[in-house]
Amino acid sequence: MTDHGGQPNRTVVERQSDQELVATRTFDAAAQTVFEAWTTPTLFMRWWAPKSMGVPLLSCEMDLRAGGQYRLEFGHEGAETFAFFGRYVEVEPGSRLVWTNDESDDGGLTTVTFADKGGTTQLVYCERYPSKAALDEAFDGMAGGMAEQFGQLHELLASLGMP
Repeated sequence: MTDHGGQPNRTVVERQSDQELVATRTFDAAAQTVFEAWTTPTLFMRWWAPKSMGVPLLSCEMDLRAGGQYRLEFGHEGAETFAFFGRYVEVEPGSRLVWTNDESDDGGLTTVTFADKGGTTQLVYCERYPSKAALDEAFDGMAGGMAEQFGQLHELLASLGMP
């Protein structure tokens, strides 16, 4: 288990199995609000890319429905970019998102749940990889990256004063 962040609502990232990474965090906002920050492209672009990477999220396309596609493009204007893309498997407004990660053969299936806890939201992010080797390769970067991303989401929600 890896514990990230010195704030009260810290991010906990752990391996659940040889193929599964799980990150959890509680946010001081309603589940619907946190869900909107995940599903509104203009909000998502403000927090998703870890700032320490120095590679901004240039574009975000979301067709938010089962079978709909998404595409996230990273890089710098005028330079070579890279993208993450896939399709939504499940979309339950305010409570659950499931999507594929189709940019490589080692892409997994991501599930995010948003549990309303009386004004706060317990978020659980689960990424299932096709093999132990794929998770091994991704784990260290994902652990630190998720903690930073969730910290940036916390800051965004606070800055917007979103209940």
